[in-house]
Amino acid sequence: MAITKILIANRGEIACRVMRTAKKMGIKTVAVYSDADSRAPHVLMADEAVHIGPSPAAQSYLIADKIIEACKQTGADAVHPGYGFLSERESFRNALDAEGIIFVGPPANAIAAMGDKIESKKLAMEAGVNVVPGFVGVIDDTEHAVKISNEIGYPVMMKASAGGGGKGMRLAYSEQDVREGFEATKREGLNSFGDDRVFIEKFIESPRHIEIQVLGDQHGNIVYLNERECSIQRRHQKVVEEAPSPFVSPEMRKKMGEQCVALARAVGYFSAGTVELIVSGEDKTGDGFYFLEMNTRLQVEHPVTEQITGVDLVEQMIRVANGEKLAFTQADVKINGWSVENRVYAEDPYRGFLPSTGRLSRYSPPEEGDGVRVDDGVAEGGEVSMFYDPMIAKLITYAPTRLEAIDKQIDALDKFEIDGPGHNIDFLSAIMQHERFRSGNITTGFIAEEYPEGFEGAPASPELLRKLAAVGAFAATAYADRARRIDGQLGKRLRPPSMWEVKIGGAVHQVGFDVDEVVVDGEVMDMSLEYTPGDRLVEAEFDGVKLAVKIAPVRSGFRLTAHGASHVLRVLPAHIAPFAAHMIEKIPPDLSRFLICPMPGLLVKLHVGEGEKVEAGQPLAVIEAMKMENILRAQKAGVVKSVSAKQGDSLPVDAIILEME
Repeated sequence: MAITKILIANRGEIACRVMRTAKKMGIKTVAVYSDADSRAPHVLMADEAVHIGPSPAAQSYLIADKIIEACKQTGADAVHPGYGFLSERESFRNALDAEGIIFVGPPANAIAAMGDKIESKKLAMEAGVNVVPGFVGVIDDTEHAVKISNEIGYPVMMKASAGGGGKGMRLAYSEQDVREGFEATKREGLNSFGDDRVFIEKFIESPRHIEIQVLGDQHGNIVYLNERECSIQRRHQKVVEEAPSPFVSPEMRKKMGEQCVALARAVGYFSAGTVELIVSGEDKTGDGFYFLEMNTRLQVEHPVTEQITGVDLVEQMIRVANGEKLAFTQADVKINGWSVENRVYAEDPYRGFLPSTGRLSRYSPPEEGDGVRVDDGVAEGGEVSMFYDPMIAKLITYAPTRLEAIDKQIDALDKFEIDGPGHNIDFLSAIMQHERFRSGNITTGFIAEEYPEGFEGAPASPELLRKLAAVGAFAATAYADRARRIDGQLGKRLRPPSMWEVKIGGAVHQVGFDVDEVVVDGEVMDMSLEYTPGDRLVEAEFDGVKLAVKIAPVRSGFRLTAHGASHVLRVLPAHIAPFAAHMIEKIPPDLSRFLICPMPGLLVKLHVGEGEKVEAGQPLAVIEAMKMENILRAQKAGVVKSVSAKQGDSLPVDAIILEME
């Protein structure tokens, strides 16, 4: 029986993604939605939509009975779960089977086996997949520890069994290190946790997170669709993904792929799935990869695999669910070009990546085509709500080579306009420009190592700053030209100034315009652009190289955003600029007396009241945003003078919660 109507048990970009393919295949679609999503793009895109409850996912998207009821109501004969929510629930698959509804995904036994961390590791070992070598039993003494470590191969990590928080862990690069450190690790475990048991496992140096995409049908055919590199992560959350990996050789790809197919075969797997591996960047033999877990669903980052293989993974999942055989074999799977994906999140990298919510007062992604793809499920005027994941969109680029694909990302990110919630576009652009990322020498520690103090904006080259100075002066000329044309002015119309002084950061640039020439600091610059006051995006060309710049007027100048940073330009006519030195600098007010809400969220707890004494570091309030609680602490000791917010209030960013004396 062929699928004729498919219900997508999900929301946002993945729901839209599944619908696009279903429509292409001539299959009708059904959306489900919570209160928060009543006007969301996925609801408008579907042929039918069913309301399934209040905004929190636990009362809507996570209730299997409501999904099944919606299928019966609309006559949907299949369900695609997307990712997250119910996609990896064995009970959901079983419930659909009992109702005779097709689940577009793997069999229940595979979901169960791979969902159990210990069980999946055992299965992987039986299937001949590399797992991180280690010894979990009781270790008698130092000699026993040395014997085990020699068998595993150095470096090894000795960990206190009850350890945590970085305590009771010791790295050993040689037998000598084990002899010196084993007893100390035992003592640390005993002193910190009251437990002196120690286990030893191989330490993965320069760890990379690489995953293999597998695809199987219900007739026993399984192929692997190459690998994806997902090492750029922040707090275990992937930020950048690419395919193929700059680290993996053809021999390694074959070994990895074949082992992952063997694992899929061992659990009778069909549909799309991903085997996640931790790979040693120091091991050049190509054997230093180890099984982490298997995700029995479609991954967020599936588009990069689609771009390099030409395979539509959602279409294949639907065909497999229909009982069709795979129409291609392993030999048909090729790697064509390179693809990079950036996840655009509603979070503020300038404020320690705090989650951000709110209305998208402007949402204008770059145009698709010419190697640029945008997968999103939001629209201008829509809301990034506190109830769900903060991902706004996925930006995917594709090109013949890795560096070309990365450069396309920089260009596309420059054209990506988002106003309203904070977003990480600048941060993504900074990663794309980072020499270490471009070299391919990346590990899972990349973000923590390269941005230890947080993110302050991508560094700009002197060349880029000169270009921005020229753009700022050109925009100022356009404003001056418009001002002089206003009717009813006294005297004759003055020409707009042709010489400008542009201050960016600590540097001052002299910019002049002459008939067809732009002169910056005495040097002629080849620049062409069009700008009308009010434009928000300028697409300039310097020496034939395109540069997209977001532009917004500010007092006595402009804020220009390009290549991962915003720059405030003070732009003054050259004959006025010398007088700027006489202007009094405005000193910003001291806000240290106030407890300020760092992001939009719900005030779930207020620990203090008026007149109470507080100590530095004491928790004052708890703000909940994006399903996470954030504790706000006192910066210094003092007395609470007044409280402006109460428990249960929804607060905007920068709202004052309380004031200290």
